[in-house]
Amino acid sequence: MNPEMEELEQGLLTQPWAWLQLAENSLLAKAYITKQGYALLVSDLQQVWHEQVDTNIVSQRAKELNKRLTAPPAAFLSHLDNLLCPLLKDITYSSEATFSCDRVAGALILRMRSELSGFPFHWNFHCALASPSLVSQHLIRPLMSMSLALQCQVRELATLLHMKDLEIQDYQESGATLSRDRLRTEPFEENSFLEQFMVEKLPEACSVGDGRPFVMNLQSLYTAVTKQGVQVRQKHQGTGDPLASGSASPQGANNHLLNHPEQPVSSAPSLSEPEREPMGTSGPMRRPQLSKTKKKKQPRGLFS
Repeated sequence: MNPEMEELEQGLLTQPWAWLQLAENSLLAKAYITKQGYALLVSDLQQVWHEQVDTNIVSQRAKELNKRLTAPPAAFLSHLDNLLCPLLKDITYSSEATFSCDRVAGALILRMRSELSGFPFHWNFHCALASPSLVSQHLIRPLMSMSLALQCQVRELATLLHMKDLEIQDYQESGATLSRDRLRTEPFEENSFLEQFMVEKLPEACSVGDGRPFVMNLQSLYTAVTKQGVQVRQKHQGTGDPLASGSASPQGANNHLLNHPEQPVSSAPSLSEPEREPMGTSGPMRRPQLSKTKKKKQPRGLFS
């Protein structure tokens, strides 16, 4: 594979997903555009479509769709980047382009209309069904890594809650009293919490819908694990390790994720990923120094 196409593949992998609301469809999409071509991935949660083209295809398609416009492929790619990519990022952007899509014989055609230098500009993204390996690379493996990272995060939080309970117990044994009774909490019981979560919260938590909750709340985690995967593969390729194509562990991203929780976001206009609040960065957590510590059973961690 030539370096330009390899750059497109890796660049697309580390892009976050965006939620696009077209007139007749809700889609998840991600794109990566350079001067050498573009790569696009689209899904309706039932199927996944993909297109990756170089400058030759861009030049040929531009001539077919825009006979009155003459420009080098890099100019068309730059215009596509200016119109499409802002819609897939965390910025409020009012696009001058209109989008629609058609499905023909298993393929998906995403049509875009806008203007370029005062002339009408048309572009069609011809997306074919993605291969199983591509679906695994962009969805299955990242989602598995995200699950492992979230499990690790939950274990850390459960441990922190147990330490907080020990700290409160130490204060109470030293004679401290609570000034506001409404702030009183019960000691954290992991098994009881898990049982209650399964009954009360699991149905709502598993509501995928049209994919918008995934886009709104988990894109920082998604990009963290995909970038980690690319770094691991590059490291193994540099050392000639045959495990270069294997799965990447999310362990390296966990410390970053624990201090960067996702923030709730408000709704966004059509054809744009919902805007997210910037993530806050918490300082290092200090473990309490206890003078009276009773032996406690080591927490197992939720979902273990």
